[in-house]
Amino acid sequence: MNTESLQLLVTRTMPFGKYKGRLLADLPGHYLNWFAREGFPPGELGRLLALMHELDHNGLASLLDPLRQAR
Repeated sequence: MNTESLQLLVTRTMPFGKYKGRLLADLPGHYLNWFAREGFPPGELGRLLALMHELDHNGLASLLDPLRQAR
């Protein structure tokens, strides 16, 4: 995990689906869990969703708070 990836979580939005337009960092846990079960999309989006899932699942989403405040 690098700081650039964390920054992308608080600036990049979901490009499709039920939560289209929502920041990746704001996606609900059940949606991230669904991707974990069904498979993350390929490429950078999948990598970022997997990272957000790990943060959410392990209770570490608050690590993104300083990055949100810096925006």
